[in-house]
Amino acid sequence: MENILNFIDGKWIEALNGEFFDVYNPADGKVIAKAAKGNRDDAKLAIKAAKREFYENKNGWRRFSAVKRSEILLSIANELEKQKEDFAKAETIDNGKPYREAIGDVEDAVSYIKYYAGAVRMPSGVTYEVSDGFGQMHSYTIKEPVGVCALITPWNYPLLMGVQKIAPALAAGNTVVFKPSSETPLSTAKFFKLLDRDDIPKGTVNLVMGSGSTVGNEFSENTDVDMVSFTGSTSVGQTIYRKSAENIKKIGLELGGKSPNIIFADADIDGAVEWAMMGVFFNQGEVCSAGSRIIIEESIKDEFVKRLAERADKMTLGNGLNNPDMGPLISEGHMNKVLGYIEKAKEEGGKIVCGGYRYTEGECANGYFVRPTIIDNVKKDNTAVLNEIFGPVVTIQTFKTEEEAVEMANDTEFGLAGAVFTKDGARALRVVKEIRAGIMWINCYNPAFVEAPWGGYKKSGTGRELSKEGLDEYTETKQITINLNPGELGWYEKR
Repeated sequence: MENILNFIDGKWIEALNGEFFDVYNPADGKVIAKAAKGNRDDAKLAIKAAKREFYENKNGWRRFSAVKRSEILLSIANELEKQKEDFAKAETIDNGKPYREAIGDVEDAVSYIKYYAGAVRMPSGVTYEVSDGFGQMHSYTIKEPVGVCALITPWNYPLLMGVQKIAPALAAGNTVVFKPSSETPLSTAKFFKLLDRDDIPKGTVNLVMGSGSTVGNEFSENTDVDMVSFTGSTSVGQTIYRKSAENIKKIGLELGGKSPNIIFADADIDGAVEWAMMGVFFNQGEVCSAGSRIIIEESIKDEFVKRLAERADKMTLGNGLNNPDMGPLISEGHMNKVLGYIEKAKEEGGKIVCGGYRYTEGECANGYFVRPTIIDNVKKDNTAVLNEIFGPVVTIQTFKTEEEAVEMANDTEFGLAGAVFTKDGARALRVVKEIRAGIMWINCYNPAFVEAPWGGYKKSGTGRELSKEGLDEYTETKQITINLNPGELGWYEKR
C-alpha cells in the first residue's frame, strides 16, 4: 500500500508527528493508500520555505523571466499529457467519478497549464496620459507576483482544481503552499512529482496534507502568507475569510451554489432534458455550479419531468473504472448527508419522482451510491430548495410568467451559475441579465473554458478563476511614474 508524503522545500517527508490517515476508494469503501497527516507545524515549515524562496533567493522563481517560467510550465504540461491515463485512473479510484470524466479532467488540466504558460508572455501593463500639474510625467503599471500563495482545494475535482490554482500562481511568479482535500490526495501528490524537478527552485512549491482545522487554519492565520485561494463550501470559506481578514491577506473564494435552471415552454424539450441531466448528474452532482433547481414553465412541467425521470431511471451506476453514467459519492458520511436532505424534503411535502435511495446492487454493494433523484411538489422554503446538497438531487418548481421565473431564480443566498432554455433570443438575454450570478448559460448547462472567467456573486465567493482574470488574481498592480524633466519643482520658495 502506497504511503503518500508531504513535499516541503524540495523534499518528500513524513508529517512531523509521524502520523498518517487512510484514503478510501468510495466505490467499495476499501483503503487504497495512507497519507501523511500534517498539522500546523508542517504548514509552518512549508510557509517558511515558500517565504525564503520568494523574498530571499536572488535567483529564485519570481526572478525568472516570464519566458523561462512559461517554458517550464509547458514542459510540465507535456509530461502530464504523456501520463494522462495513469492520472485519470488515480483520480477515478480516489474520487469515484467515471473514468471518461477523469480523462476529461486531465485533458483540461493540461489545457490550463498551457494556457497560463502562454498568458504570462502577453503584455500586461498599461500606460496613462496624466496631467502636467507637476511637470511632464510618464505613468504606467506593471504586474508583480503577490508572494506566498496558500491554495486549498476540494475533493470533487482534485487534480483539475489544483492545477486551476497552481498554474496561474506559478506563471505569475509566486511561491505556493498547497493543501488538497484529505478525501482525495492521490492525483495531487502524483502531480507534485511532476513539479519536483531541478529547474524549479526548492521551496517554490510545497504540498502539505492534513485537515482544514489545522493546516487550513494555519494558512489563513499565518502572517507570512500573502494570499489564500480556497474552493469549497461557503461555511468553510466564511471561516477562512474571517481569519485571513485579521492580517489583511489577498483572498480568492470559489464557494457553494444553488443554481437555477430556467426552462420556458418553447424550449427544445429533449435538449433541455439532457442538458438538465448534465447540469445535476454529471460528476455525481458533486459540482458547485450544479443546476439543482429546475424552474420550469407550468404548462410543460409534467411532460418534462416524465422524460427526465425516464432518462434518470435508466442511468447506470458502478465503479468509475467501468465507465458507468455515475460513480459513487465521495464518502459514506457525505452519502448519508445527501440521503438526509432527501428524507427531510419528503417530510416537508416533496414528492420523490425517481431515485431517492442508496443503491447497493451488484458491484455497488459496499460503495456510496445514490440513485439520481428528482423531487417534485416543493415549496420555496423546502430544505432541498434552500440548501446545497452536492449530490445527484434536483428539485422541480413551476412558474407562469417571466417575471416570476426571475424572482424564483434569484431567491437564494448563492449566485454562482444558472441557465435559461428558450428559443426566444431576446427573452433569453433579458433573463440572464436579471439573474444575479457570475456564470449564465443559454440552451446548455455546465460547459466551462479556461479562456472564460469563473466565479460567483453573493455567498458563492469573491474573485475569479480561469481566463486572464484568473492570472490577475495572483498579481499585484504597481503604478510607476517617471519625471521626464528632472530638476527642481519650484513648489517651495527659496529663502
